[in-house]
Amino acid sequence: MKRLTRLVLVGAALGVPVGAWAQDLLTVWRAAAGHDQRLAVARAEHGASQTLRAQADALWRPQVGLNLGLGLGVQDTAMRGARFSAPGMGQVDEARFATSVTGGLATRVAVQAQQPLVNATRQAQQAQLRLGADMGDIAWRGAQADLMLRTTERYLALAVAQERVRVVERQWQAVSRSRAEAHDRYQLGASPITDTHEADAALAGVRAQQSAAELELSVQRDRLAGSTGLAQPRARLPLAPLAPVEALPFWLAAAESDNPRLRLLAQAVALAEQKLRQHSVAGRATLDLVAQAGHERIAGGGDFGSARNRSLNGMVGVQLNIPLYTGGMREAQEREAAERLNQAMAELELAREDVAQQVRATWQGLQTGAARLAALQEGLVASRARLDATRLGREVGDRTTLDVLNAENAQADAELALAQARSDQVLTRLRLAALADRLDEALLTQVDATLAPEVPR
Repeated sequence: MKRLTRLVLVGAALGVPVGAWAQDLLTVWRAAAGHDQRLAVARAEHGASQTLRAQADALWRPQVGLNLGLGLGVQDTAMRGARFSAPGMGQVDEARFATSVTGGLATRVAVQAQQPLVNATRQAQQAQLRLGADMGDIAWRGAQADLMLRTTERYLALAVAQERVRVVERQWQAVSRSRAEAHDRYQLGASPITDTHEADAALAGVRAQQSAAELELSVQRDRLAGSTGLAQPRARLPLAPLAPVEALPFWLAAAESDNPRLRLLAQAVALAEQKLRQHSVAGRATLDLVAQAGHERIAGGGDFGSARNRSLNGMVGVQLNIPLYTGGMREAQEREAAERLNQAMAELELAREDVAQQVRATWQGLQTGAARLAALQEGLVASRARLDATRLGREVGDRTTLDVLNAENAQADAELALAQARSDQVLTRLRLAALADRLDEALLTQVDATLAPEVPR
């Protein structure tokens, strides 16, 4: 807080608005996490996948239903050979009974509760739902890592674009001075007219570079602003390298166990196994605990006058269901599920090879990138020394204006190459972490610690 207060006070003293200071990578990532539309889609998909766990639990809970019916009904009943007895009438065998309702009001109420007890198909379905929820978690984490990479790429692209504008601006100032000196020397007769032409051409070339650099800066700033919601974002270049990474075997093992793509495909194999199990056990008997009660009533006119019939029924017990024949559907679905499982296993093995190759290439890229950074740093020191020597030589007449212009261009190219290489090295480090599911805010904080100090606009 004290550091932030000092920055605000210094900015106010310099007449610099607070928003003119560059944001760090972690701040930009958090802004992107709340604004990026692709992540919003992934967030909604993740929320939907989490409902699968509740669906899995519901498969083994009681199911209760209520049926109500009302309409016009017809009912005729006849009974023969009945034994009938009534007070004062004695007993009558071979009695006949008949009722008739030809157009009456019929009502029906039924309540049924069912609790699965033994059902292998439901077990397989439950496992599939839970696997689907787990896959949703993995996909969500992968979406966050993907946004971190995209945000870092855009952030560093903006930082390089800002550096290009700064370097080209300084180059324009240097070439402008060289052009003025060339024209002054020509006016004094100390240099040929070709020096003025070379200086004019060099300045025109730098102006073209300025236009291209400013256009690139606008494009990169709009890209980052669009994904973060930040108005006029500014970025900082990495200045120091990140800590060295572990040896290649460590990253190969980490990617084998934690890579999001491999974990998703492994879950897909488990899902295919449960799908196969679902179809293979579909022919097994199921056992349910059931309880039901019903009331039916019909009343109206009939062949024997007005009549009303009512029935009540109820039952509590177990219900056994045994599939006998499905026309070959179950067998065909089982064969299809077996082939789908083979496909999922083949895709997993292919992905393992691909991820291992990516890890090797990325890790080796880090090693060669570190050596390249050292070489570019030495090259920048050499280009600065060359520029100083060339300027001195121009003053004493040993070097031409063209030599000075070439030396200035070489220094600008060296600075931009070093800035780009530093950014590429950070991106490569984050890509390696993402391959092993180790890309998180803690790593972004480490990157922030390597960024150049904040500079106001």
